[in-house]
Order: sequence, then structure tokens, then C-alpha cells
Amino acid sequence: MTIKAKLSLLISVVVTAVLALNISIYYYSTKNELEMSRRQEMQTIAMQIGTSLDAAAKSKSFMEEAIGERLRMAALAAQSQLDPHIDRIRNEQLIELSARLGVDHISLWQRTEDDIKVLKSSDPKELDMGSKTMDYWYTAFNQLLDAREVRIPQGQKLSNYWSGPYQYASSDPDRVNKWGYYYDGTTNYIINPYVNAQALLDYEKQIGTESLIRKLMEDNGEILEITGFNPAFFGKAPILKQKKGKTVHNLDVQGVVFGPYTFSEERSDAERVRQAAQTGQIVTAKQRLQDRDILKSFVALSGESPYVVGVVFSYDAVRAALNHQLLLHISISLLLIVVAYIVSYFMAGWLIRPLRLILDNVNEIAEGRFGSKITVRGRDELGWLSSRVNAMADNLQLYTDKLRDSAEELRNTKEYLESFVNHTSDAIHVTNLQGRVRQANQAYEAMYGWSLEETLHTEPRIVPKEMEEEYADIRRRVQAGQSMADYETVRLCKDGTLIDVSITVSPIRDEGGEIVAIAEISRNITARKQSEEAIRRSEKLSVIGQLAAGVAHEIRNPLTTLRGFVQLGHRQGTLSTSYLEIMLSELDRINLIVGEFLVLAKPQGGRRELADMATLLREMIALLESQAVMMNVTFVPRFRQSVPPVKCDANQLKQVMINVIRNGMEAMQEKGGDLELELQLEGEDVVVRITDQGRGVAEEDLSKLGEPFFTSKPSGNGLGLMVSKRIIASHHGTLSITSKLGEGTCVEIKLPLPAVSQD
Repeated sequence: MTIKAKLSLLISVVVTAVLALNISIYYYSTKNELEMSRRQEMQTIAMQIGTSLDAAAKSKSFMEEAIGERLRMAALAAQSQLDPHIDRIRNEQLIELSARLGVDHISLWQRTEDDIKVLKSSDPKELDMGSKTMDYWYTAFNQLLDAREVRIPQGQKLSNYWSGPYQYASSDPDRVNKWGYYYDGTTNYIINPYVNAQALLDYEKQIGTESLIRKLMEDNGEILEITGFNPAFFGKAPILKQKKGKTVHNLDVQGVVFGPYTFSEERSDAERVRQAAQTGQIVTAKQRLQDRDILKSFVALSGESPYVVGVVFSYDAVRAALNHQLLLHISISLLLIVVAYIVSYFMAGWLIRPLRLILDNVNEIAEGRFGSKITVRGRDELGWLSSRVNAMADNLQLYTDKLRDSAEELRNTKEYLESFVNHTSDAIHVTNLQGRVRQANQAYEAMYGWSLEETLHTEPRIVPKEMEEEYADIRRRVQAGQSMADYETVRLCKDGTLIDVSITVSPIRDEGGEIVAIAEISRNITARKQSEEAIRRSEKLSVIGQLAAGVAHEIRNPLTTLRGFVQLGHRQGTLSTSYLEIMLSELDRINLIVGEFLVLAKPQGGRRELADMATLLREMIALLESQAVMMNVTFVPRFRQSVPPVKCDANQLKQVMINVIRNGMEAMQEKGGDLELELQLEGEDVVVRITDQGRGVAEEDLSKLGEPFFTSKPSGNGLGLMVSKRIIASHHGTLSITSKLGEGTCVEIKLPLPAVSQD
């Protein structure tokens, strides 16, 4: 494919991508706008329904209060005409009284041993009916009898009076009544007049909400359903009552309070109703129910009605509008793409005309003719490229002339490099990737004893058997692209002797950058190693001398005391108990110094196994807890649960922890305080930090900590910390100390995980 075609195709692809992005942005923005429009429409509908419900609620409340006050007046009138003792009242008397007062019936309630029942009534169906199963009605009866005041939130509350909401009658489930209850303490019963409230229920259904819903759905064909939900009961098991053998769903505990609910998915809708009621925001969901794509919106009403209105829209109208706009934009975009391709094809031909001239000139250069030149016609990138091609032709001509002169110099340089490799004192040999020697210098033969004839095309015999695995690992690293410089190891000579060498191993790459061989340079460092060993021995002797002098000094003081008491006993013939105790204390001190010195000189090499540091620290806390209490010290452990175990000698680490924890406790024995023990994972190390709130260590003394016989404790000898450092070092870890005078000291111990441990 020519550049002209590629360029026009590239421009067309860019135009296509831009148009596709534009269509996608337009599609989703239009979709969001249409859905937002539906939400706003839903909010408007909810406001209309809310206004209707608020007006209905006020009308209903007014009518209920009027009926309630009427029933209270009837109860007061009945009280004036009835005997205060229920036993002296007849049911026939209540029938006559109900007719005179203009109420349907009058019942008299009295508290029994375990219930509050109807003992007298103008309605025979009410007789002996209990209230214990009537939920909050039973609570209201008890409050009225006990305090003459009802405090529950439901119903109408007046002086010595309570009227519950209209409800299905327990004695006649087909009847809706409104009841009133009066008790002022002058009678031994509650007076209960009631009337039929069916008119209230019919009025509530016909006040406009249902008709408003029908009108809204008729005016907007996209609305499929409008439903009112009570968040307190919707989605929960319905509260059903058995009244005279009939199952009744009480009016005040219904989940769906108005409108149909045919597009139902009760579990998910209940969660959306609860979310809308709690947040006050519109909750929208797109679903497919009854083989239709729908958009459900839920909005909480603001006002006296604690309901959530759900509106179901058909998503077909939204999809139809989106598809129409999408089809229109795709048609326009296809036309633009075709136009863009045609225009870009002709523009590309005009743009690349100078490139053809440059290409012709480059072909001349490729054939070795550097004399042709390109006429520079502009100052743009193509003009700059033409000038650079001309310059390249000139440089190639100059380079070709110099190349002939340099060939001879290159041959001389190669001979010089070969002479350098053969005359250096370092042994050099090159092996292929299979491990066979391809080249070696004269120093290799002089250092290891094998001649070039014995070495070439064979595997090197200079690696001892115990080092073969190490050597194989080095080769694997180098073949992976790494280099190994100044690596000290041991190599084998032809006569069987071992020499210390420092090797540098590097990969050799071809022109493509691929590794084709491995070069190894060896330097004999046996003499240097012997010198270093002599220096180390000298340093060890010096340290031994210092330790010996320190031990002698530390032991001389208690020995002087013992000698004095022995002389005193020799003269007097006996010694007092106090003197003997001092002598035993001095002997214990000598034994302690000698014991710690022996541990320092040869720490026990126990078996190393995986151990949980958290468990080890808890054991140390339990061991030293009683001593800490006596010193007014509180242990504060801060352990992370995810710290892996470490490979160690548990007994040696316990010795270290006891030394460090005791040092912290003794530093705080004057004032007490908290001793924090922190355990956590940092990278590839398990870290233990023990921090006290003691007297601290002066900055100039920090560098001396760990030296033999240096201590800040009156009874210490300085060997404990030195032993601890040696144990941690044997575990390939570190022990560091930071302190501030007067504030406390922190000892940090780092131990490597088994994966990086060198054990």
C-alpha cells in the first residue's frame, strides 16, 4: 500500500474515530437527558399526588376528630345516665341509650384478671370480647385505666378519653367502625360508644387520589402504573388478623396504600422504597418485567403523608427516540467519512510529491552515486529533509574516503587488543552457552596449569565439585542478562591445589543484542587473603587481650573482697552471717561474669527451627510479669497477626529478649511506666521494637553500647548486650539502639524471613 493510500486511510480512520466518539457522547448524553426528564416528570407527579394526599389527610383528620368529639360527648351523656357499677347495668338499657344518643352501639369494658373485656354491650356480638390481642389498643386501655391519660402516638387523645383510628370491627369483619373510649375514675368500667365509619373509608377512596392517578395515566400513555407505598410496612410480611373466622388486613398496616401494583418485584422494590424514604432523593431503576422494558422511579412525599410514590414508565418511547437520533447521526457520519476519504486522497497526493523526489535521490545514494542533489523548494519539514539528505550524501562521500584509510588502522587495533588479552596477568576465558571453552589467554594457562589444547572445546575443570552448584547459578544469572563483578570464590588448579580468586563474569552479545557467549576474568587473590587473615588474627588477639584484661579487672574486685574477709576470718577464727552473705554475693558475681564470658566466647549452636515471634514474646511477658509489677512497669504489646515465623534458635532469642526487656525495666524502676513491645513485618524482615520510658542514654555513650564491660547500671558488667548482639548477628539480623536522655530508649531487632535467610 502506497503512502498516499495509507495517509488517506489514516485520515479517514481518525475522522471515523472522532465521529464515533461524538455519536457515543451524544447517545449517552441524550439518554441521560431523557431519563432525567422522566425523573423530573415523576417528581411533578409525586408532588401532585402528595398535594392531593395532604388535602385528603387533612379532611380525613378533621372528620375523624369531629366524630371522635361526638363520641366523647355521647360517652359523657351515657355516664350521667348509667350506674357507676357495671353489675347493675343491663344490656337492654344500653340498647335504649344508644338509640337516644344517636350512636350505633355502646359497650362497657372492664379489667379482668388477665385481660380487659366487654362485659356489657348493646351489640351481642361484642360481649365477652377481649383486647389482649389488639396490639396498641390494649396498651391504650391500660394507660386510660391506670392514669386516665393515653400516651401512645396513635389515635385521638382528649381529657380522660381516647379514640382509635377507624378499623375493621373484630365482632364483624365486614364492618368499618369508629370507636371512642371514656374513663374518668368515677365508674368501674370504660364507656365505649361507636358508629359505622364506612362513609369515612369511601370518602378517603373518592377524594381524588385514585381519580388523579387515572387522569395522569390517561394523559400520558408512557406511564404504565402509579403506586403509593408505606415504607413502614411495604416489603414486610403482611399483618393479618383473624376476626370471626375471616382474615382481615388492617387499614393502618398496609404496604400498598393506593394505586395498582402489577409490575411487582417486591424484594428489590422494598429496598428502593426504603432508600427513597431515608434519603429523600429519587431512586430510579431500569428493569424488564412482563416482557417489557420499564423505568421505575421512587420518590418520597414531603408533607403530612409519609408515603413513597412509585411511577412505572415504558422505556419504549425513550428507546425509540434514541434509535431515531442514532440512525440519523450514523447516516450523516457515513457520508462524512466517504467525503473525508476522497478529499484526503487528493490532498495526500499533493503533500507527498516532494517525497518522491527525495526517494529518487535516496535510490541514487543507495547505488553509490553521491553526486546528485535535491532542489530545496520550501522551508517546511520536507525542505529540511531534502537539505539533510543532501548533507547525508556529502557525509557518505567523505566517510567512504575515510573508511579506506581506517581499514588498515582497524587491523592494527585488532592486533593490539589480541596482544593486550594475551599479555595481561588476569586469566581470561570465553565459554559458549553450552559451557564449553571457545577462547582462553596465556594467563589462564599460567594460573590454572591446563594448556590451551587441553582447555579449548571442553568444559572448564577449574571449578571444585562443592562449588559446581554456585557456578551454575552464576551462569544462569549471566545468561539472564546480569553481570557479576569482583565475586570472591575458590578455583581448582591442575595440580589439585585451591586458590582464592576474584572473578568478573559478563555476557557477550551479538549485533542484535542477543547473548551468545560468557566471558570470565579471574584474578589470583590468595596472597591478599593470607594478609587479611593475618590482620584478622591480630585483631582477634587484641580483642582477646582486651576481654582478658576486662575479665581480670572485673573479677579482681570481688576477689579482693573475698581475700579480705578470709584474712579477717583467719584472725578471728569465725565470721558473722552478714560477712558470709557478702562473700556468697561476690562469688555469685564472679560466677555470673565467667558464665557470660563463656557464652560470649562460644555461644551454644542450638537447632534452628521456625518459631512464632509473637508466641515467644508473650512467653517472655508472662515470665517477667511479676517482676514488672514490683517495679511498677506495665507491658504494652502491639503485635500484628499477619507476621510470619522466622527460622531461629528459640532459646538464644529468648536470652536476647530477656536481656533487652530487663534492661528496659531496670531503666524505669525509679518512676515506672509503660514498656512497649512492638512486632511487625517490614519488607523481608520481622522487626521487634522494645521501647521504655526510662532515664535514657547520653548521645556520646550510644556508640559504646555493646562493648565489653561498658554499662550504665551500677551492678552490670556490659557483657549481656554484647552477647545479645552476637546472637542476633549469628541469625543474620541486626540490633540497633536509639535513645534520648530523660525520655527513654528503643531497641530495634530485625530478623530476616526464611526465604531470604542465608541459613
